[in-house]
Amino acid sequence: MIDRQFVERMAQYNRWQNGNLYGCADRLSEEDRKRERGAFFGSIHSTLNHLLWGDRTWMHRFAGTPKPAGGIKESVGHYPDWQDLKREREAFDEVILRWASALDPHWLEGELTWFSGAAQREITRPAWILVTHFFNHQTHHRGQVHCMITQSGIRPSDTDLPMLPATA
Repeated sequence: MIDRQFVERMAQYNRWQNGNLYGCADRLSEEDRKRERGAFFGSIHSTLNHLLWGDRTWMHRFAGTPKPAGGIKESVGHYPDWQDLKREREAFDEVILRWASALDPHWLEGELTWFSGAAQREITRPAWILVTHFFNHQTHHRGQVHCMITQSGIRPSDTDLPMLPATA
């Protein structure tokens, strides 16, 4: 099982890596960010939109934050403007950090029940597994974005968890 220290560390890692990838994507043109690249969600921009939508969906389940509109299919288009997407990402990373730092460790020992739009049914799982999935989902899609940015000729900085700066 995980503990609050793990959750806090992963929330810090999330913010650090989002800063890494968004900083690299900033160097691309809007056309390059929105170019179809054959990834699951198509483009850098669409994948980052989906990732923010997914984070908001899980945080709604974990902490009662506002639920984003639409489902997975609509998740790619919430913020068509790059500056809006960046601003919302940065702000939501702070929401995740605050949640992690205030997390009751006993909550991780419980279960969470939610209605899954993807599975079209109610599901119950241990909270600690769902939090682990939350961070794994982020890493999965950031890996896709990392690949697309690298293919665009820009090399993101280190992604290794042990390299997380103490100030991240």
